[in-house]
Amino acid sequence: MSDPIPSWWRRHFASWSHPDQFTQHPWLKPLAGRLLHPSLWRLRHESVARGAAVGLFWAFVLPAGQIVAAVAHCSVWRANIPVAALMTLVTNPLTIGFWLWLAYHLGAWVLGAPAQADGPTAAGLSQWLSRYGWPALVGMATLAIGSAAAGYAGVKLVWRLRVTLQWRRRKLRP
Repeated sequence: MSDPIPSWWRRHFASWSHPDQFTQHPWLKPLAGRLLHPSLWRLRHESVARGAAVGLFWAFVLPAGQIVAAVAHCSVWRANIPVAALMTLVTNPLTIGFWLWLAYHLGAWVLGAPAQADGPTAAGLSQWLSRYGWPALVGMATLAIGSAAAGYAGVKLVWRLRVTLQWRRRKLRP
């Protein structure tokens, strides 16, 4: 029977299983001291809400390296690192086409431009990028800010509902 975890996965991601290992990444070494702060790893409602917001923001801003950017910003905003890293996975190679399509249509709507449906040609690639790039960029920025706000508010709301239900259950106990 073959190993269920491929060796390349183990090589690249096994080292990220403990908070101390984040400090070994070359891009994160300048933040090493801050990344080990306990509040970045605990499940507290404020840090989880911030982590969701940071992760969702960077998921739509960067096409690659989102987790590293989110982790770096978690140390600044005291956000939960695992939640932020998980939330960046909203956009991935399997879903990026959908998000770009949605961003383009959202950006065209925000800019008040009609959405167009022609494909790129070799001769007019720069024109095609200028026509579709700006609405897509505006749409991705709108998605980044909107999803960050919605993620923050959603976590706060779900956490509050959970606490309220727990209090009601305690009150009803004999």
